[in-house]
Amino acid sequence: MEQVNELKRKILELLKEDARRTPELLATLLGAEEEEVKTAIGQMEKEHVIVKYATVVNWDKVDDERVTALIEVQITPERGRGFEGIAERIYLYPQVKSVYLMSGAYDLLVEVEGRNLREVANFVSEKLSPIDSVLSTKTNFTLKKYKQDGIIFEDHEEDNRLMISP
Repeated sequence: MEQVNELKRKILELLKEDARRTPELLATLLGAEEEEVKTAIGQMEKEHVIVKYATVVNWDKVDDERVTALIEVQITPERGRGFEGIAERIYLYPQVKSVYLMSGAYDLLVEVEGRNLREVANFVSEKLSPIDSVLSTKTNFTLKKYKQDGIIFEDHEEDNRLMISP
């Protein structure tokens, strides 16, 4: 794992807040040279520190009926590969948006997206559950998303109460 210098770390933090920021703006915000910022970003893209520039979408505001499920998966690790091979087999499915190795009651947390409940249920019963190493699954459907990647989706009122101290 590469050590990220202070300039790169600050660039990453600013891009995570808003990936549309230009190298020129980043350089101004950081008090650095634009070429230095461009070089740092290029290195981080090449090394896959920066993997993708993405947009966070509030799908509830779009007329698009998507269903998201978080599936808890218990598995038996493979000899010599542990959880890696099974995780890879699962994350290669296009329905799978994220896969996490977890501590606790289950081993993998798999985020799946489909057009409807039946499509997700079919994925679990036809693709995920039949994998030899999968011992059990528990599917949790997302009813509403309030916050993602630090972004709050709902408008909320500020708490304007006065603080009272003794």
